[in-house]
Amino acid sequence: MEVANNKLLKGADLAAKLLMQVAKDAKDLKSKDVPLGIAFISIGEDPASKVYLTRKRKIAASIGIESIDCNFNENTSTEKLIYEIEELNKRKDVTGILVQLPIPKSIDSFKAINAIDPKKDVDGFTVENIGRLITKQKCLVPCTPQGCVALIKSVEQNISGAHAVIIGRSHIVGRPLSELLLQENCSVTVLHSRSKKPEEIARTADILISAVGEPKLVHEGWVKPGAIVIDVGITRAVDENGKKKLIGDVDFENVINKVKAITPVPGGVGPMTIAYLMKNTIDAAKLFI
Repeated sequence: MEVANNKLLKGADLAAKLLMQVAKDAKDLKSKDVPLGIAFISIGEDPASKVYLTRKRKIAASIGIESIDCNFNENTSTEKLIYEIEELNKRKDVTGILVQLPIPKSIDSFKAINAIDPKKDVDGFTVENIGRLITKQKCLVPCTPQGCVALIKSVEQNISGAHAVIIGRSHIVGRPLSELLLQENCSVTVLHSRSKKPEEIARTADILISAVGEPKLVHEGWVKPGAIVIDVGITRAVDENGKKKLIGDVDFENVINKVKAITPVPGGVGPMTIAYLMKNTIDAAKLFI
């Protein structure tokens, strides 16, 4: 299917520009002997997590950020994981810490993430950083929501007064994204599994973001003509030929003709998430100068 390039919001293009600035900041910090190191904590052998971590480490290396790999087996206890995180909190060469999700259900993810020093919480998931975000204080902001807002504003710089509808209320994307859009003076509606008439509400959105991981949930009938559509959802599937592929929440082929702009899957939000992770790592390092 041929798609008009001016409608495609390719995250890689915007991410590359951000990473250029991040690399300059990294060089400046290193010239001042400020350490730059991010600890990647993973539990178990999830194949998708391994792919994401490899990508993150590669980009970190390209801009001068050292990777510290901390892999634990799936039988690791919450207490053991928290102990290791507290040790990383003490290390001066570690300026950022993240726990690669998902993690085994046997581990209390809430306790583990909140064991991270908020100043090193480069994912922006700790209670302190989320609380600071909501109260408009300086903090490390979750990466994917930052990337979504940047993509939206690359199309429409002034979104004040726009109606933004977010499908999904997770603490990783939906909730922090709603706060960022409120700070841009959007009117924000969050849809979820208990929402009534979600299709009708979604159709009123000037900006529509879906982050639930349900393939092709958002079809043509959900989308207002001329809307900006951000597809955060990713589902791994196998096509009729047995080939693996990634599918978004949005029925891209049937929605593209109605929208002002839309992110593809893959290649849309993903690169922005990693770029903002690197930016957060630089911002975190500055807190220790």
